[in-house]
Amino acid sequence: EAVNVEYVSANPTGPLHVGHGRGAVVGDVLASLLQKSGYQVSREYYINDAGAQVDWMARSVYLRYLIAVGARDEDDWERAKDAGEIQYAGDYLQSVADSIKEADGGRWRDASEHDWLPVFRDTAVRHMMQKIKESLDGLGIHFDTFVSERELVASGEVDAALARLVEKGHVYTGVLDPPKGKLSDDWEPRPQTLFNSTAFGDDVDRPLKKSDGSWTYFASDIAYHLNKFQRGFSTMIDVRGADHGGYVKRMQAAVKALTGGEGELDVKLCQMVNLLDDGRPLKMSKRSGQFITLQEVV
Repeated sequence: EAVNVEYVSANPTGPLHVGHGRGAVVGDVLASLLQKSGYQVSREYYINDAGAQVDWMARSVYLRYLIAVGARDEDDWERAKDAGEIQYAGDYLQSVADSIKEADGGRWRDASEHDWLPVFRDTAVRHMMQKIKESLDGLGIHFDTFVSERELVASGEVDAALARLVEKGHVYTGVLDPPKGKLSDDWEPRPQTLFNSTAFGDDVDRPLKKSDGSWTYFASDIAYHLNKFQRGFSTMIDVRGADHGGYVKRMQAAVKALTGGEGELDVKLCQMVNLLDDGRPLKMSKRSGQFITLQEVV
């Protein structure tokens, strides 16, 4: 029996840290056990390269690039960081900026964001994925398949998956209640495109579009799991961190709805890795550049 095991799938916005190592080992050992038991196992990594986070990474790289070509100085970096104009402040982005300078010189110095953003984004994602693969190689972990969210969106698979849900009568326009029944300062009732996930065991129906009309991450995940099913994997296992607990019911509901109950999604949650510094909790963050890399642990 064919089974797809997806694990790690860390956003390509920085190196893997020690927290990613737990899910990597759990997922890989599970895949090996299934393989030993006679399953036809496919190890898979999903690259989240279509969201706003990779654009923000590209903007951070661009500022490092401007400093490298002499158009800005280090004080500008500190000011931008303090003002929240850059989202990723780690030193690991310097090598990406240097590689673009080496390849293109000052070509992008006075270019518009419309022109430079795709180049800087794609270069940064490529560099980060190379670092991620090197870290996993240090653990002896290798994947059979890498799937790009950006390619999934560009190919029209998200539109097709949502059209499939519409055709089956599982999408409607409605207004959700406030989160947990409480009004927050920035919450306002508005009509949304919703998936009736409660019909398949979820706690609430889930939005498919953001206020700007773009697809939510959930919509992309729906298309991705339909893609797995269409590749012959009726049995799918996702290994996630405990902070993805709210993801389980909605994705299981989506798989049931899309496949008419023929597909089965099992989500394994790993507890978070907690670090202490002089006895005090230390929060890791790729945005601030504060983390213990998996490479360092290896």
